[in-house]
Amino acid sequence: MRPILHKIGFISLGCPKATVDSERILTQLRTEGYLITPHYEEAKLVVVNTCGFIDDAIAESLEAIGEALSQNGKVIVTGCLGARADMIKASYPEVLAVTGPDSLDEVMAVIHTELPPQPDPYSDLVPPGGIKLTPRHYAYLKIAEGCNQKCTFCIIPTMRGKLVSRPIAEILNEAERLVEAGVRELLIVSQDTAAYGIDTQYRLDLWRGRPLKTRIVELARHLGRLGVWVRLHYVYPYPHVDQLVELMAENLILPYLDVPLQHGSPSILKAMRRPADSENLLHRIAHWRELCPDITLRSTFIVGFPGETEADFEKLLAFIQAARLDRVGAFAYSPVKGAAANTLPGMVPAEIKKERLARLMETLKAISANKLQERINQTVMVLVDEVTPEVIYARSAAESPEIDGMVMIDNQEDWDLVSGEWVNVKVIRADEHDLYAKIIP
Repeated sequence: MRPILHKIGFISLGCPKATVDSERILTQLRTEGYLITPHYEEAKLVVVNTCGFIDDAIAESLEAIGEALSQNGKVIVTGCLGARADMIKASYPEVLAVTGPDSLDEVMAVIHTELPPQPDPYSDLVPPGGIKLTPRHYAYLKIAEGCNQKCTFCIIPTMRGKLVSRPIAEILNEAERLVEAGVRELLIVSQDTAAYGIDTQYRLDLWRGRPLKTRIVELARHLGRLGVWVRLHYVYPYPHVDQLVELMAENLILPYLDVPLQHGSPSILKAMRRPADSENLLHRIAHWRELCPDITLRSTFIVGFPGETEADFEKLLAFIQAARLDRVGAFAYSPVKGAAANTLPGMVPAEIKKERLARLMETLKAISANKLQERINQTVMVLVDEVTPEVIYARSAAESPEIDGMVMIDNQEDWDLVSGEWVNVKVIRADEHDLYAKIIP
């Protein structure tokens, strides 16, 4: 008689790094014969992978834990908020266990205690690329855990620890498995992607019998030879980033650079413990565009940081207008428990933060609309994300999934396309965020 397999509920919150952690746990669960269910009433227990970076994320995570407890009763908490076990236990003392981020072994140990595995050869089938929470044609590839930066607004090093880079051979092997499983785009993520290998002093590793340095440039070069899109996220502007841009100019990796710059005022950057020479950053941006004219530059900015004056904000606006970045995210500063910025003087009132964010967004919309207008009549290759009877949703090299705009293609001619295909299109119009295109037969 075949055993009755245990069903596990799973809730995944937070950033792409947390998504990778969730995928690792889900893959291990299926490897060991557990089933995954989206229904509380079917689950023997529920795992909640939390986010704890800002207040809104903390509130969402606590709400998800509370809902899982009320609907199911047996809950394991993991992820970034799990690093603050006292907060979770104070709110929900009945949870089965609380673990921090990147805690696969700890989570599985609790599950084994509560629900010993019951392997079933008829059900223990795991896709070659593992269990993914993204569509089949793209995947996040986490290359390191933790961070050595000391940004005053961030508590990631407290939650996830110091930088720990994965062996380069291990990453390349995983990338190959993903490509063999049908992945067409690898999104490279970590807390500080360009720092990859610094903690190991760029030690040598063997891959296919050849020595390779544990270094981001070598990693990117070899990933770029797998025949799929390779997109870099969370790239701190170290000097060696220029070498990554050179790889983009060689078409080895996508000409897309996500550099979190955070502000444009030297005094605020200094208070954030970020690179404080905004003039030099403008020169770097210009140089990147010289090296790779097709590059898409993405960044994020914070308004209303403690001590930000109207003059500082005006410097931020001036920096944005001078840099003319292609894709930008922005948010108002929110205190995070444990962050050094909480002790800084000059907290900005909420109404001023809201007003400045609105002004910044208007500036960003105007720049984005102008930049996208420049792409009209261009012919570009896009990766299809979704096909509906009316519209084909796709992205070019300039759009990362979930955070950037889309390329919308009219599907009235009922094109025979599926998700994960590449197709050439001509851009015919644009708005503030998205492009509209037609397929080139």
